[in-house]
Amino acid sequence: MQIPSLKDKVSPEEWQLRVDLAACYRLVAAYGWSDLVFTHISARIPGPEHHFLINPYGLMFDEITASSLVKVDQQCNKVIDSPFPVNPAGFVIHSAVHAAREDVQCVLHTHTKAGVAVSAQRCGILPLSQQSTFVLASLAYHDYEGVAFRDDEKPRLQADMGNANFLVLRNHGLLTVGKSIADAFLSMYTFEATCQIQLAAQAGGELIHVNPQIVQGVAESMRVQTGGLGGAFVWPSLIRKLNRTDESYQS
Repeated sequence: MQIPSLKDKVSPEEWQLRVDLAACYRLVAAYGWSDLVFTHISARIPGPEHHFLINPYGLMFDEITASSLVKVDQQCNKVIDSPFPVNPAGFVIHSAVHAAREDVQCVLHTHTKAGVAVSAQRCGILPLSQQSTFVLASLAYHDYEGVAFRDDEKPRLQADMGNANFLVLRNHGLLTVGKSIADAFLSMYTFEATCQIQLAAQAGGELIHVNPQIVQGVAESMRVQTGGLGGAFVWPSLIRKLNRTDESYQS
C-alpha cells in the first residue's frame, strides 16, 4: 500500500512522534497484542491545539506507517486530510483520557485474551507476581457499558481512571497511559505479563500473595530498575529489534 509521505508537511517534532507511534503499533503486533484492526494507540501532539494521532481504521497494526496515522482534533475532525476513517469507539475512549489527563502523551488500549479474561474476574488484578506490584501501585477499574461510542460515558471513565496509569476496562480489556509512547508501551508490557501470570498461577495450586508493604514501595523500585528513565530505558532496544526485521513503519 503506497501512502504519500508527510515528512515534509509536518514539524520535525510531529514527525518523530509519528515514527515512534508507528513503531509502537508494529511492536504491539509483534508481541501478539493486536485484535485485527479493533484497538487503538493514540499520541498527543505537543502544542495548545490538543491534536492527537490515532491509527487509520481498517489497517492492521503491522501495516501502519508514520504517514498513515490520522491527525484529529478533540471532536474527531481530521486536521490533515486522510483517506482513512477513525473508529468512533476508539476515539471516545482516547479523547476522554486525553481531555482529562494533561500529563499523558500516549494512551494504549488492548483486547488480549489474558487481559479480557482477567478483566472479567471479580477479583481483578491480584498481587501474585513482581509484575503485578508495578500495576497495583497505579491501578483503576471502569465497568463495562457496551461498545464505547457514546459521549456520555466519558465523564464516568474519566472519574474512574483518575490519576492511575493502568486501567482495567471490565469485560473489555486493558489500557495504559504514559508521559511518552515508550512509557505507555512498557506499562502495557508489564500489564499484559501480569494478566498472563495470574491466569497461569490460578490454574495451579494454592496462591501466595505479595506483601502489601512491597506494593507501597514499588515506585522507587521501578525508578532504580530503569535508572530513572522509565520506558526510555528500553525503547532504543525495542527500536533496534524492530529495525532488524522491518523499517517500513518509518515511511
